[in-house]
Amino acid sequence: MLGVCYYPEHWPQDMWQQDAIEMRALGLTYVRLAEFSWSKLEPQEGTYNFDWLDKAIAVLAEQDLKIILCTPTATPPKWLIDKFPDILPVDINTGTTRGFGSRRHYDFSSENYFRESMRISEVMAKRYASHPAVVGWQTDNEIACHDTTHSGSDNAKHAFQAWLEKRYGTIESLNEAWGTIFWSMEYQDFSQIELPILAVTETHPSHQLAYRRFSSEQVVRYHDAMIAVLKKHCPEHFVTHNFIPMTDTQADNFALAEKLNFACYDNYPLGRTDLFFADRDTDTFKRYMRTGHPDFASCSFDHVRGISKDNFWIMEQQPGPVNWAHHNPRPLPGMVRLWSWEAVAHGAETICYFRWRQAAFAQEQMHAGIKRVDNSKSVAWQEIEQFRDELAETEFDLTASVNSSVAMIMSTSNQWVTEIERQGDSFDHQLVEFEYYSALRQLGIDVDFVSPNADLSSYKLVVVPCMPIVDKVLISALEASPAHIVFGPRSGAKTEELTLAPELGPGNIQRLIPIKVESTETLRADCTMPILYKGASYSAGRWNEELAIGEGVKTIARFSNQQAAVVQNDKITYLATLSDVEFLRVLLNDLAVACGVKTYLLPEDIRLSQRGQFGLLFNYSAQAKRVDLGASEQLEFVLGSEEVAPYSLSIYKRV
Repeated sequence: MLGVCYYPEHWPQDMWQQDAIEMRALGLTYVRLAEFSWSKLEPQEGTYNFDWLDKAIAVLAEQDLKIILCTPTATPPKWLIDKFPDILPVDINTGTTRGFGSRRHYDFSSENYFRESMRISEVMAKRYASHPAVVGWQTDNEIACHDTTHSGSDNAKHAFQAWLEKRYGTIESLNEAWGTIFWSMEYQDFSQIELPILAVTETHPSHQLAYRRFSSEQVVRYHDAMIAVLKKHCPEHFVTHNFIPMTDTQADNFALAEKLNFACYDNYPLGRTDLFFADRDTDTFKRYMRTGHPDFASCSFDHVRGISKDNFWIMEQQPGPVNWAHHNPRPLPGMVRLWSWEAVAHGAETICYFRWRQAAFAQEQMHAGIKRVDNSKSVAWQEIEQFRDELAETEFDLTASVNSSVAMIMSTSNQWVTEIERQGDSFDHQLVEFEYYSALRQLGIDVDFVSPNADLSSYKLVVVPCMPIVDKVLISALEASPAHIVFGPRSGAKTEELTLAPELGPGNIQRLIPIKVESTETLRADCTMPILYKGASYSAGRWNEELAIGEGVKTIARFSNQQAAVVQNDKITYLATLSDVEFLRVLLNDLAVACGVKTYLLPEDIRLSQRGQFGLLFNYSAQAKRVDLGASEQLEFVLGSEEVAPYSLSIYKRV
């Protein structure tokens, strides 16, 4: 189940037929079209030009290729901007209007754009609803990318004021909930409330959280309406969306995906490794700059599988150097194949590559494709052929689920709170969550990312790296779950309105374990201190809490001053500090084993994923590495062996 992103409007029509023939020869099934083509489809208001798209679809359909069409709403044309200038968003950091000339230049609070987006989506849906080659739709493109969830426009301000009035009812209730008595910020009417931007110093944290919740709901409102239009006219087609990393949307991704048939992800391991690690950890970046970090792409795969509720697709797979990161190295030979298999291991049913042919012009001309500008085949072509053949030879079941007994709870509000109230610059929510995830993956444990509203009854271990707002509904679910629960520091410290928990942290978590956080300190990342666990010393710091411990709670790790660093009762393990990944790996291994979760002693840079009957071993190093699976069941290698080749993989099947 392979596909490609194709832009026939970029190439002469006399090339299309040969492109289609070669796509089919490569083993492709799906072709994605038209996500940036509004100006081509509607060059003037109400004047439509579908001839080129009809012809492109017909040429592709002759080769039995299936078409995924996109709403072209990520690129509103110039004539539309000129008619409705309020479509353009306002930058929240400068207060200036973000202009026409790139993409995603629209404001989710513009009612003009909302109406026009639904109009063009409906026109397309009606035209292709019964076309036999069209099988599905992608909404928009990478929704909320380029920091477009938030806008500082008048449209956003007025919509925010109405949202606040609906949420709080009276201005007195809002003042009380937020604590606006501080700094003389009391309001007499909802119309007085500005957006929490462009102030002299930090704006009210409760105000900021409300604005983020509002902005998220605006994105979801827009997206849900578009899905409804497509499903109304195309009930037999699937509707999906190509997500970017979860933290980049600044929106509730579970809500965004709720009405989709399934979710997709755009996988760019090298670009994302550059953006994430280049400034945080130079040594890690250098080590993985041509492969991507062994856990970074897989973390996003598991995120997307979580919001997709089961399996997902890769809608864009990096085939070579990209153009948008700070630095854009070439993948090492074999990595395009490895990344494709890695996505499959984590639940992908289909892999689509971006793009068919490298563009000769405009902003993405330095972004590699499966084919080069001169129409020659790039290095990725052979790796896709190899991946295609291996899928067939191994008879891999692309409908199988990933079944994990370990869950990690994620919520966009975790990100919002830690961005609004940093307290210490070394506390990085995304890095904290990633460190816990990476420790679990180094143990060969598959991880489900779930929402705070998820059913937790099937899990043996539930990990909550950072969740400042923990409501009573989640506490009840955790009480009912048979799982052991691991909380990281800062969890439960805040109320729904981003005020301090009145009973001290960890707030509602005290129902599960009788502890109180009496004080907190934050330190520079290079100001570490030892913690002692089972006679060994590890490194901790960045965020440290002083705990008061109640009855039935034991200390299992201590700081060097003998204060509690990690405490535990029968149900809960609570970490009062941010530790190194080495300690997390040791601690989580002990907890997993105690809960009956199988762990593995994997060599460095080896990762194990299991899906259905298959297990997949990935080697991110330059040396072949032998893996002892210690299996009590009979295994048959269908690709490779226990000795995994450099920058390659092995696959076994339970027999």
